[in-house]
Amino acid sequence: MTVSADQSLSTFQRSTSSPQHAANTDLQALLPLVSIVIPAYNEALIIEQNLHILCDYLESLSAQYRWEILLVNDGSRDNTGLVAEAVADVRSHITVLHHSVNRGLGQALKTGFEHCQGRYVLTLDLDLSYAPEHIALLLEEIQSKQANVVVTSPYMRGGRVSNVPWARRLLSVWANRFLSVAAKRDVKTLTGMVRAYDADFLKSLSFRATGMDVNPEVLYKAKMLKATVTEVPAHLHWRTAAQPDTARRPQARRKSSMKILRQSWSVFFYGFAFRPVMFFVIPGLLLLVGSGIIHLHVLLHCVAVYRELLQTSVAAEPTQAISQAFLDHPHDFLLGGVTLILSIQLLSLGLLAMQMKHYFEESFHLGTQTYRAARAHHSADELR
Repeated sequence: MTVSADQSLSTFQRSTSSPQHAANTDLQALLPLVSIVIPAYNEALIIEQNLHILCDYLESLSAQYRWEILLVNDGSRDNTGLVAEAVADVRSHITVLHHSVNRGLGQALKTGFEHCQGRYVLTLDLDLSYAPEHIALLLEEIQSKQANVVVTSPYMRGGRVSNVPWARRLLSVWANRFLSVAAKRDVKTLTGMVRAYDADFLKSLSFRATGMDVNPEVLYKAKMLKATVTEVPAHLHWRTAAQPDTARRPQARRKSSMKILRQSWSVFFYGFAFRPVMFFVIPGLLLLVGSGIIHLHVLLHCVAVYRELLQTSVAAEPTQAISQAFLDHPHDFLLGGVTLILSIQLLSLGLLAMQMKHYFEESFHLGTQTYRAARAHHSADELR
């Protein structure tokens, strides 16, 4: 085994040469290569069994695709890395990449993407909460639609969810509904990780998130680039963890490791990023309408008081009517003024937010185009 290490990442690469690979025909070599990226953190109980299940399924697709698995051990504190290495010793398609410390889902995906060789890149959960059969659906969709990103969606028509704890399910449903509205309902599931990417598009995409917020960030930036994003109905089914010690011991129910507050903030933030108008302009307009109704009520009351004053004194002044109306309903004046000020502030912030969003999208698009041009130039130089 050859080990090369830099500051925080140690990568174990294996030669995939074997009699079976040497016997591959020219036709098989023309098949599209699919790279499967799987992050893993403290998954020693399930990693061996699930990797074999996944490999067996991928072998059933060998007539259509070549494939590789890049498993990123993200600083696990248990035997995840050792077990993964043992499986890779007998499954030549698997490459294990190691982080010396836990760096988060986003960084684990980045590491996997950097080592992908495939035409298409798929990201999967190691727990197989989305069954391996979703791989074929994703690949069929990305090829037939010529999409840049394909998302598995249990929340679109035809999708379903089972065996997920009710609290986690409720949070996930409402988070995705909120983000879907913010994203103009183009996609129903924005927080899921199980996806297929066009490799060329993925490698030109820059993202910064290191945690679970990487999932909505990728879709947000894909939309900024006018990428084609589609989704396929999926079945999200949480599985129980395997118990290797004894078959008699009851299976442990999975627990969510999601940081609730951090994830909630991430959902809120990307909802704002997708559509800031939801947070400023719409509330500002509602407050403006409410302020208008209150001021109309004040105006009508002032007119009524002024008419009463004219009946008692021809020399009555409009200011007297306003003073009397204020004494009768001071809360209307106060509420009307406050709502008017708040509406103006929110509308101003909304316009500024939309302007900043426009500038950011323009800068991001320009930066992406520059990066793509630099990559193309570098590839051309290498070919020379």
